[in-house]
Amino acid sequence: MNLADMLTYADIGQLTAIAGRYQCECKRNSKHDLIQSILITLGSREFMETHIRGASPEELRLLNTLLFDERSHFSLEDLLAMARQASFDAPPGASGDYRELVSRIKNGGWLFSGTTQQNRYLFQVPLDLKHRFRDRLGEYMKERIEPCPEPAVYRGEGELLAGDLLLFLRYVLENEPELNQEGALYKRSQQGLMNALQIAEPLLGKGGWRFGYGRACEHYPPRFALLYDYARHRRWISEEGYRLTLTDAGSRFLEEGKSEKLMQLFSFWLRLYKGAIPNLPSLVYWISLGADRWVTAASLSEGIGWLIKPFYYDDAGSILEQRILRMMLHLGMVRLGEAAGGTAVMMTPWGCEAAVPKHLFR
Repeated sequence: MNLADMLTYADIGQLTAIAGRYQCECKRNSKHDLIQSILITLGSREFMETHIRGASPEELRLLNTLLFDERSHFSLEDLLAMARQASFDAPPGASGDYRELVSRIKNGGWLFSGTTQQNRYLFQVPLDLKHRFRDRLGEYMKERIEPCPEPAVYRGEGELLAGDLLLFLRYVLENEPELNQEGALYKRSQQGLMNALQIAEPLLGKGGWRFGYGRACEHYPPRFALLYDYARHRRWISEEGYRLTLTDAGSRFLEEGKSEKLMQLFSFWLRLYKGAIPNLPSLVYWISLGADRWVTAASLSEGIGWLIKPFYYDDAGSILEQRILRMMLHLGMVRLGEAAGGTAVMMTPWGCEAAVPKHLFR
């Protein structure tokens, strides 16, 4: 439902709160006047611009979460959990007041109770406000993102990830490499694998922290860890008896001679990394919007970095560069190069297509 419909069902208490927040001039005891005044105010071209520029970061993050959530209705517990997630950089002493943040969003005309007996204790966001917020927030972010000339040399990996998945499975079939006590491949086997793949990565050194980005990230570099976790997810490999072998399903997949679709690998990556980066789908979308031409990675970080919650020793900058852009390169979604201002980024046509969640334009 759109805002006009939801205002019709709203009680006069919420209408008065919304009108009060935006200082609407109307008769506060007339529901008709309240609705008309709110529609004029929130429907104006200036409203969304002013709202986005005046909102706190946690308020914008909460609205961003609501925008990219596929659900149409939310419980109060859902909203409080989202508010907690959105308030990661709130000043000390203010971070616990998540109800106040949810109330602010509700009194801003973004949340309305359901209209039936089944959903009256759930909340929903007006569709037209969602769409306008999506468009204006994208423009707001792009203002900070700086275009740059096309680098003389740049890197793109196309569909090499899907090809290396087949090479990995073939290596396992032909070698059945041993696993150590921790269930990881020995370094010599890892190096043998890297030599067999089209894109090799340096093996992990000793020390350092490694968790949160899939099970295999503890033992292997990021690109290969994604391939390993994906093959295990599809039950194409088996880790029994301190040896890595191909399952019957893995053998059948190899015999078919088909490459896995990159969309499958991309969707798996989103699920694999969501524990560390809960709003990853929205970040990929905003990157696709901001880097539709060559832009500097530094300005991209300036434009969307405020949406990224640090994860243990990973700050927003390293999450964007190493965990998101680097993996999007491996997935064939971006090209990376070096420009005068540092690293340059541009989306590929496939990346732009994959980055848009289908529900976002319903």
